[in-house]
Amino acid sequence: MKKWMFLGSFALMLGLAGCNDSDNGSNLVLEKVVTSDFELNTDDWTAALSEYSTETDTSSVEFRSGRTTLPTPLDTKTYGYMLQSHNRSDDMFMYLKKKITGLRANSAYNVTFEIDLATDNSSGGFGTGGSPGSSVYLKAGASAVEPVTNLVSGFYTFNLDKGIQSESGKDLINIGNAANGLETDTYAIVKRDNLTKPVTVTADANGAIWVCVGTDSGFEGLTRLYYDKIKVSVTEVLPD
Repeated sequence: MKKWMFLGSFALMLGLAGCNDSDNGSNLVLEKVVTSDFELNTDDWTAALSEYSTETDTSSVEFRSGRTTLPTPLDTKTYGYMLQSHNRSDDMFMYLKKKITGLRANSAYNVTFEIDLATDNSSGGFGTGGSPGSSVYLKAGASAVEPVTNLVSGFYTFNLDKGIQSESGKDLINIGNAANGLETDTYAIVKRDNLTKPVTVTADANGAIWVCVGTDSGFEGLTRLYYDKIKVSVTEVLPD
């Protein structure tokens, strides 16, 4: 499966529109599009895991992550970012994060995601705690604060508001699940996006935001997913 005709791990586009000379550009709209296909590198996306207890045997969680080729029957010459974990807490969250800079300081932006995800979890599957596909929820969002995992009272927690499983949070929203749309457990690429429901975020004083994608799992088993492509579009919100 080919993703597109040009080489490179990402494409950056800066679009400037709506400039009004009479007010020295105060109505200038800034758009930034970051597309990561992981063909050459991780494009500064980093992985982490949260929502489990320190009493959990770390080896039993089986957390693995990294850039690797896609599994069969997909194009095994194509790369993606793999995330894997065994949900031992009924609510484990494994995620990727990336910092985006070059925005207007302290300005509001709408952020949308278009994600190509490789999953082998059939739509009608059953498992402990829930379906391996339809009970694993894909979340996406943005914040001026870096997404991190904190240790609080013996529990590794996620510092942003992502909601719980199918519920959306203030910082991350539910944009679909990890079901492959098939009746068999074979890897397929599914597309998920929030084009009709952008996340609004205010850039920090340095003109930066953090974007985050991940899976909030209700399936108490092993999940292995490959992010084949992540496209993030950041568009400044004009004042009324």
